[in-house]
Amino acid sequence: MRAAVLHAPGDLRVEDRARPAISPREMLLRVAACAICGSDIRIRRFGASNITEPVTMGHEAVGTIVEAGAEVIGYEPGQRVAVAPAIPCGECAYCRRGVQTMCDNLRSIGYQFHGGFAEYMVVPGPAMQAGCVNVIPENLSFEEATLAEPLACAINGQELLGVGLDDTLAILGAGPLGCMHADLAKIRGARKVILIDVNPRRLELAKDFGADVLIDGEKQDVERRVLEETGGLGASVVIVAAPSAKAQEQSLTLAAKHGRVSFFGGLPKSSPCITFNSNLVHYRELFVMGAYGSKPSHNRVALGLLAAGRIRAASLIGMLVPLERIIEGFDAVAEGRVLKAVVQPGSGA
Repeated sequence: MRAAVLHAPGDLRVEDRARPAISPREMLLRVAACAICGSDIRIRRFGASNITEPVTMGHEAVGTIVEAGAEVIGYEPGQRVAVAPAIPCGECAYCRRGVQTMCDNLRSIGYQFHGGFAEYMVVPGPAMQAGCVNVIPENLSFEEATLAEPLACAINGQELLGVGLDDTLAILGAGPLGCMHADLAKIRGARKVILIDVNPRRLELAKDFGADVLIDGEKQDVERRVLEETGGLGASVVIVAAPSAKAQEQSLTLAAKHGRVSFFGGLPKSSPCITFNSNLVHYRELFVMGAYGSKPSHNRVALGLLAAGRIRAASLIGMLVPLERIIEGFDAVAEGRVLKAVVQPGSGA
């Protein structure tokens, strides 16, 4: 089979690999589609501490079951499924508390296990045990189903924030997750959503989503515009959906008293620190939190929202590429020419 294998930072190769065999507790998928994530862009360039190369990349994978192991119950060949890539152990203190995103032994497809940028992918036994495999609704395409994984992360983030009725949101970052956050906030009852970016192309692409107001952070005074749009109060919820220290620092200035702020996008490990006015947190009684990943249950909810047409999935996908042209997809996402690119390992070159 053909697979996109990361051998070292900057060295991603499409090459021949043996079609994998499975154990009695595993499944084999014929991968139909696997979307390119922003984290894939970073890993291709810089590698990651939790990856041992060589590894087949890709964690937003969907496909058709080719073979199910003898001990696999409830699945059969021919079913279309989506795989939640983050695999909690189910046994550590955090898993026992239901906080699976913080699992002490978390492993992920595309990191510790070979991923979906390949013609075939093994769903490992721990993923089966953790409930990471979901049947794709009949009315949802493979390509749209790849978005369940990033949408699940947005669902986790907004659950932590308690986004709901009458909230006003300021979202910093109009990438795919910023756009998903905009749609999701409206689903959860938010009164107004303000989407902010410094890239005019991304703001143009974001027009199809749930934001009521788009702000160009390069050309406009963001704090003044957010105050204007919120009756002078500031946003009750601020989400930083970008890996930007400047955006994290700015986010605190946009929050209303008692506002909730989410650092949804992580910073590079080489430069993880920010500087901010801590009196904003103190005197406004702000709640500042992080959001990382998702639980397997979030992926099931995400598939349901996508199948119901509540998230504008088709507008997110700007490019389809065969596996042999995966680098073109990586470049398009990295350069901001498309929100999401989806690799189709079974299609021709």
